[in-house]
Amino acid sequence: MSRESSAPLAQQCARYVLLVIQLVAGLLTVAFLFPLYDRSRRWRAVQNWSRRIVRSAGVQVRVNGTVPQHAPRVMAVSNHVSWLDVQVLHSVWNVRFVAKSEIRRWPFIGWLSARTGTLFIERGNRRHAAGINTDIQQAFEDGDAVAVFPEGTTTRGDELLRFHSSLLQPAINAQALIVPVAIRYTDGEGRLHPAAAYVDDMSLMTSLGAIVRARRICSEVNILPGIETQGQHRRDLAQASHARIADALNLPAVNS
Repeated sequence: MSRESSAPLAQQCARYVLLVIQLVAGLLTVAFLFPLYDRSRRWRAVQNWSRRIVRSAGVQVRVNGTVPQHAPRVMAVSNHVSWLDVQVLHSVWNVRFVAKSEIRRWPFIGWLSARTGTLFIERGNRRHAAGINTDIQQAFEDGDAVAVFPEGTTTRGDELLRFHSSLLQPAINAQALIVPVAIRYTDGEGRLHPAAAYVDDMSLMTSLGAIVRARRICSEVNILPGIETQGQHRRDLAQASHARIADALNLPAVNS
């Protein structure tokens, strides 16, 4: 990242301080206040905390479309660019995420994620995937929306990988509405911002440093028209979701 595109050093330091404060605040809230909160208040706390995390990191969120906050049995299907995706979506939508099991082992973040409702899946473990599908269906029964990243990994935002359809089966079983979500990180002028991407063997701290150093990152969240699941096959739903997200991001639709 060039010097011209970097935030001033004082602003970078302030962002680090604010992020540490918000991390500590989140840990204390979950440890001591969550046991006293009802379900609705917990969701408000998660959403407010996520908004503060995103702002502290210097990321501006723009939402296009309508978030179905109170619709029963909804599955958000999103492309995946960064660990920021979770915080960005949590800042605008009360959803439970399905995430890779490695995140559960991240210091502090893994514990927070687990306590705030994240469902963890071991990639490549079919038996565990079946159990996750049961957990997703139970989440629907509890009235929670669920978000999945069917690419199974992150990209730099300049491509859309094939969608794996297995995690969409619980939406069919529950006759849930699938809502495609297209996320893009830009410099505020429409150009993709490379600092947001969390790819390859990048560590969390390396990614965080790139985000904090960026002068400006805008997260564009596009909530696309929902797709009914009744009578559908999961592969068709994966293709339809992929096509809508690809169109919103002006990327080739390659799912097959």
